[in-house]
Amino acid sequence: MTVRGYVLIQTEVGRAAAVSELATAVEGVVDADNVTGPYDVVIQAEADTVDDLGRLVVARIQTIPGITRTVTCPVVRL
Repeated sequence: MTVRGYVLIQTEVGRAAAVSELATAVEGVVDADNVTGPYDVVIQAEADTVDDLGRLVVARIQTIPGITRTVTCPVVRL
């Protein structure tokens, strides 16, 4: 079963468009949208396990230049 999650991202001023563009090239990223509010970009990501989702965020997404903070929200089925 695939694990889905949303990654809420804060970026440096003026870097949101570049961050979302670079994020779409990362394997496991399904979509990246620029948004307004406390976060600048919201990414939808998929991985095989919760651990893999964590590794995707830490090793691939957080290394994108211009990101200052991330919050990962795994999808749960209640």
